[in-house]
Amino acid sequence: MILVALLAWPFVAGIIAWLAGRRRPDLARWVSALALGAGLIATVVEWVLKGHALSIATQGPYVISVHASWVPQLGISFFLAADGLSLLLVTLCYALGLLAVFSSWHEVTERVGFFHFMLLWTIAALVGVFTALDLFLFYFLFEMMLVPMYFLIALWGHERRVYAAIKFFLFTQIGGLLMLVAILALYVIHGEQTGVYTFDYLRLLGTHLSTATATWLMLGFFAAFAVKLPAVPLHTWLPDAHTQAPTAGSLVLAGLLIKIGAYGMIRFMVPLFPHAAFRLAPLFMALAVLGILYGAVLAFAQRDLKRLVAYTSVSHMGFVLLAIFAWNSLALQGAVLEIVCHAFSTGALFAIVGLMQDRLHTRDMEDMGGLWITAPRMGAMTLVFALASLGLPALGNFVAEFLILIGTWRVSEPATVLGAVGLVAATVYSLWIVQRVFQGRETPAVEMKDLSPAEGVMLAAMATPLLWLGVYPQPVFNAVRPSLTALQQHAVRSAPVSLAAERGAGSGQTTTPATSDSGGTP
Repeated sequence: MILVALLAWPFVAGIIAWLAGRRRPDLARWVSALALGAGLIATVVEWVLKGHALSIATQGPYVISVHASWVPQLGISFFLAADGLSLLLVTLCYALGLLAVFSSWHEVTERVGFFHFMLLWTIAALVGVFTALDLFLFYFLFEMMLVPMYFLIALWGHERRVYAAIKFFLFTQIGGLLMLVAILALYVIHGEQTGVYTFDYLRLLGTHLSTATATWLMLGFFAAFAVKLPAVPLHTWLPDAHTQAPTAGSLVLAGLLIKIGAYGMIRFMVPLFPHAAFRLAPLFMALAVLGILYGAVLAFAQRDLKRLVAYTSVSHMGFVLLAIFAWNSLALQGAVLEIVCHAFSTGALFAIVGLMQDRLHTRDMEDMGGLWITAPRMGAMTLVFALASLGLPALGNFVAEFLILIGTWRVSEPATVLGAVGLVAATVYSLWIVQRVFQGRETPAVEMKDLSPAEGVMLAAMATPLLWLGVYPQPVFNAVRPSLTALQQHAVRSAPVSLAAERGAGSGQTTTPATSDSGGTP
């Protein structure tokens, strides 16, 4: 029942925070912080209790599950399950949710209770997305998070917040509807083949599909996940949403919401349609390289500091997309580590931009310069996260991107070379942030208050995982390896030998195609 509790707890706490905020705004903040802190502790305790099972996974990768009938007439069930990958992302949800509450403590002063209600419901929906294994339930939670996220941007955002919120909603809603069509088609095809109409992901894995059908259905899933990731050219909502969102909204967007795209591809899209995914992998890897380079160039061209950081997300998530379609052990482990490290490094940069905007009332880098003199602690923390973003050794982003490039080299040498060029570009825009904002000419009549002790602790808490994962990432790899191996093996077994061979190379797995239509247990 721990999964039900982790899903329901933010929903309940959100209502309590809303009601408490109508009496005293501070109560809403404390209720949210305590609720997310308790959820984080519960998730960490579950990690400790299930640590051995996660690393061994002799009975399959799912170590926690709950399965109950929901709408039996339609084959819909309330099916939640967690493996190492899911637990890692649920932990990330609670950790970044807690940091989002702290980052908005002084920024959000209007409708405080309703703000925390929306924030907690967003976190709850994210927890559900990362644990749902019934495709109808997954889609329900996937769409449900759009509503609170829309209000977070539209009500507490900046100058063009309504435009950005509507654009975010339309892009993600259209992508989600295409995925719904694909889910319903898969449901009908499986039912006609087996006589069992179900949305159970584990049953749907073995559905036999023609090449054309599999390709169209996979593209429906890809549309939804590529918008969330975001992949070029479906990325245009992201800079606007990030720029106009409040700091907490940007932190949740960068750290959690866009990770749904990567998670959905790894968990659902490739295992359900391996044949189509491997056939179109060169196209998707080309889009990934385009995203890496395009995001880096556009980041360098920005004057708005928050928009610059937003474009770095496009570039970094391009590495994740590249790793997913390389689909071998090294690349997938690098992708998961990049998901985690990007959440902390880019999330922290958004938090710093929010602190600077609160002090200077501008995001324009032309109005900044020489701020290290008056805010050395903020300058030092910005330098740490900028170095993480460019992939400095001893920080987690370096390990992640190194593994991605090594794994991609086995599949596509040109994509690897072009991806490495993106790392060079990342060095330019990352150091550009520090140079233009904190170094260079001193801006006359601009004095910025340095980090307070509480703000310093919050940023240090975000820097700690980056240093830990840069020096010793093995616990994360041990936890997610059984999950990734099961997903990888299922896809490789189900695809034709000619397509699966290079993805299975060097990973110790068979490349024999599946000969039956029965489902697996990835």
